Amino acid sequence: MINSLAGKILIALSTIIIIFFFSLKIFKVEKNTSITEDTVVEDIDTTTNIIKEVSYQSKDVKGNEYILNAYEGQIDLTNSEIIFLKNVKATINMIDGETINIQSDYGKYNINNYDTIFSKNVTINYDDNNIKGNYLDLSLKRNSLIISKNVVYSNKKNLLKADVVEIDITTKNAKIFMYDNEKKVKINSN
Repeated sequence: MINSLAGKILIALSTIIIIFFFSLKIFKVEKNTSITEDTVVEDIDTTTNIIKEVSYQSKDVKGNEYILNAYEGQIDLTNSEIIFLKNVKATINMIDGETINIQSDYGKYNINNYDTIFSKNVTINYDDNNIKGNYLDLSLKRNSLIISKNVVYSNKKNLLKADVVEIDITTKNAKIFMYDNEKKVKINSN
């Protein structure tokens, strides 16, 4: 009886030892797998923030609609409210039925207040008016468009060259001026 009890204890201890070593081997493999997965996750490039076919649409308190489209946008890593845009097109649909179309090579859009900076080859079309320049500051809060840098303003009757054209979005009243008071706005009438 002692032999059978000792045999049972020996078999039980052998089984426990085998299970112990086997489980160590399994946990060691799982631990290595986890480390490998963590390494892969850390290698992912989190600086990629390019968005294709960007589109934003908003309305002001008066009901005017602002639609902004771009071929590509990139979120500013230092300020997530700012998006840098390429090949930008914007439309302002006024409640009175008039439309203002804006186009540029680049833009900078604030998603909170909808202010937009358009730059390089900026074109504004509204009614029979066409304005070209290299920099446009659009503020819906301020209710204005300020275009500058090599500005050419044309319509059926006039061609104007100036440093700055400032337009009230609602009234369409425009201020056209030069930075230097010594220089004059150039006007050609048809």
